[in-house]
Amino acid sequence: MLQRLFYIASLAGLILLAGACSSSDSPPTSIFDGPTTTPRPISSGTLADLEEVLADIYDNVNASVVNIQFSGGTSSGGFQDFNSQGLASGFVWDKKGHIVTNEHVVIVGDSLVVTFHDGFSAPAKIIGTDRDSDLAVIKVDVPEERLFPIEVADSTRLNVGRLVAAIGNPFGLAGTMTVGFVSALGRVLPVRTDSPQGGIYSIPDVIQTDASINPGNSGGVLVDSDGLLVGVPSAIISPLQVSAGLGFAIPSVIVGKVVPALIDDGEYRHSWLGIRVLTVNPGIAEALDLDGGTRGAMILELTPGSPAERAGLVGSQRLATINGTEIRVGGDVVIAIDGQTINSTDDLITHLARYTSVNQTITILILRDRQEQTIEVTLGARPSF
Repeated sequence: MLQRLFYIASLAGLILLAGACSSSDSPPTSIFDGPTTTPRPISSGTLADLEEVLADIYDNVNASVVNIQFSGGTSSGGFQDFNSQGLASGFVWDKKGHIVTNEHVVIVGDSLVVTFHDGFSAPAKIIGTDRDSDLAVIKVDVPEERLFPIEVADSTRLNVGRLVAAIGNPFGLAGTMTVGFVSALGRVLPVRTDSPQGGIYSIPDVIQTDASINPGNSGGVLVDSDGLLVGVPSAIISPLQVSAGLGFAIPSVIVGKVVPALIDDGEYRHSWLGIRVLTVNPGIAEALDLDGGTRGAMILELTPGSPAERAGLVGSQRLATINGTEIRVGGDVVIAIDGQTINSTDDLITHLARYTSVNQTITILILRDRQEQTIEVTLGARPSF
């Protein structure tokens, strides 16, 4: 079955940025022919405790979540063109009126209106956007007493299986909370791009959750059991363009780096190495005459004039057939950055996003001709495409 990645702002409460979906006005019905034996009782105390936790999450967080209405724009980046009205979500960042949402929400509209949990509405203006993290900051001019900033947790401390809740505006249904678990960590999402060739960069460290995320949740909050922000819902994978239990959220570790820069400068400068890489597997290791257990990220090519090229890193220049596929091999294999082991392409992308900044000099440990070498690289700013 074909699966596609959809960004999840909602048009008129019913339309995905990448397509349409429908809902029924009739409530679902079900018939359960239960077992004839008495089921094992659930501890009422445990269930009551869980319910209290969930109720507290909603009570403490919902006032921080806002609904965003956008209208009059035309989408870009390969998404469906429209001239309509859409609904999405956002959350209060500070007492100065800054609201955080997804970049793919704000770039499609000429006007933005923010509605708070109590129904109060105010126009908003765009302060800054960053396509490469799918984050944006908008601002409203309202009294401080209407603003309840979200509290932020460190998403790098999450574990698979952790309880999480999503609160947002799915299908225009304000203040909706759904509950699930962290299904996986360290996912990578392609960056939306205008290029017909598709994304060049990726968003690392992404959180996968089975908490129900639907059109309109985009830009809302994913919080932990303490009601602290761990992620910003951004996309789903679903053949039906509605929740299929595969939702993805931009992690708070990225939000915490990008949002202050958007507020201060209107943009975020991503550190840039200027390489395309491929995860080393046993087939590639054999083609490089390396031990089969070697892990790392092999450099396929260097961007001309990039920090990597200036530092003397080497890309792949010869062809090899691996599992029936012809690929280029022979480039440097990155195995560590600043002492942190790099086992894959995702590790390299995540390290650069989490721990580095523009103009920072990093130490890269590579394998070249089966020998370890250390190369220092001063990172640049990622160019726009």
